[in-house]
Amino acid sequence: MQMMTTTGLMAVPWFVRMQNFRQLSVWRLAHSLALNVHRLTASIPRQHNSGLISQLRRAALSIPANISEGCGRESNRDLAKFLQIAIGSCSELEYHLQFCGDAGLMQRQECDARLAEVIQVRRMLIGLLKRVRSSDGPVAVVSKPTAQSH
Repeated sequence: MQMMTTTGLMAVPWFVRMQNFRQLSVWRLAHSLALNVHRLTASIPRQHNSGLISQLRRAALSIPANISEGCGRESNRDLAKFLQIAIGSCSELEYHLQFCGDAGLMQRQECDARLAEVIQVRRMLIGLLKRVRSSDGPVAVVSKPTAQSH
C-alpha cells in the first residue's frame, strides 16, 4: 500500500524503505562522489600523504554508507541521526578537499568539481533531514516515479 504525500513523494512503511536507499537521488550523488574521490586520490603522491588519502576516502565513503544505514533503521529518529552523521562527513570531506587544492596535491579544477559535489550533497541531505524531522509517520524517501524510470 502506497500513498502520495503533499510533497509528491510516496509514503512507504519503514520495512519497504530499508530496500530503497538506492532510489534516493542524494544517495546516488553521494555514491558517485565517493567513486570520484577514490579515483582522484589515486593521483595524490602516497609518500607523506597516505593518512590524508585514507581520510579523504573514509569521509567520502561515510556519506552514502550512513544514508544507507539510516534507511535501514525503523524510526525517523534513527534515520535523522545517520543523516546528521552524513552531513558531518560532508563537512570533513569539504575541508580535506580544500586542503588538497590549496596544498597543490590535486589540480584545482578537479578539486573545485568535487567541492561543488560535496556542497550539493550536503544541501540535499539537509533538505531530507528537515523532511524526516518534520514527519509524524513513515518518512517518504522514494521519489515519485517518472516516465524515465520505467
